[in-house]
Amino acid sequence: MRFDLIIGFFDQEVTDKVVKVAKAAGATGDVIIQGKGSGLEPASFLGLSIEERTNIILFVVEEHHTKKIISAVSKECDIEKPGNGILVSLKLDKVAGLSKQIKKIRDNLKTEQL
Repeated sequence: MRFDLIIGFFDQEVTDKVVKVAKAAGATGDVIIQGKGSGLEPASFLGLSIEERTNIILFVVEEHHTKKIISAVSKECDIEKPGNGILVSLKLDKVAGLSKQIKKIRDNLKTEQL
């Protein structure tokens, strides 16, 4: 099996929706990391920098689910609208510790149309 890492950067208010949509599209798990970020124009208040709180969501997924997950999250969370989020995917060379997810992926492959 080949795996991808999907990385999402989203506002805290939409994180639960992103995870729900991604799981419905084939993700079997996630990791959420709290972070801070800024856009093109830094925000400030009384001369102090204001950094937006953001969640970084990581999904290790079987590669044939990547496109479906990104498409579903893009549509349902309207990420083409500026400020709504960012998704990227990276190919993974080696993966360990996914035995439970691999079993579920194999079971799903028996019934999925690729």
